[in-house]
Amino acid sequence: MRFNRQFRYIYLRLIRLRGHPHELALGMAFGIFIGMTPTLPLHTILAIALALAFKASKITAVVGTLICNPLTIYFIYNYCYKIGSLILGFDHNTKFLSPVVEAINHGEFFNIITTILGGGGMVVAAFLLGGIVLGILFAVPSYGIFFYFFKAFISWRKSRKLVKA
Repeated sequence: MRFNRQFRYIYLRLIRLRGHPHELALGMAFGIFIGMTPTLPLHTILAIALALAFKASKITAVVGTLICNPLTIYFIYNYCYKIGSLILGFDHNTKFLSPVVEAINHGEFFNIITTILGGGGMVVAAFLLGGIVLGILFAVPSYGIFFYFFKAFISWRKSRKLVKA
């Protein structure tokens, strides 16, 4: 019963979401960008900061960070490291990645940052660079997709109001 109530609350909050499609889509793109970076404990804070800096929707920015969740975190961090080490030009063997994977498998999400930092400067650079590249690859197309989604959503909401009136 409580789950249905929470689901309905989230649904109503999304239905009542206000803003221009550009602001909403930009917030979602910022959230997805931050969600792809290896800064897990700071995702929400960084997404809200970016949304504030660029006058985007803070709510959709936070929703966008949910791309990084327990089902996707392994793949995101794995590709962050591999892409970053490929760009930096060093061997991307898994000896640096294994402690991070171990922390993910044990559910120690707050220890991931310390594990990455403990790997040294090149490991941190590889994770960050790979995360930025992945973030751009996912955020840019998501802006266009969500811009048209929110544009259609707002017109649907307006037409729904006209029918009720």
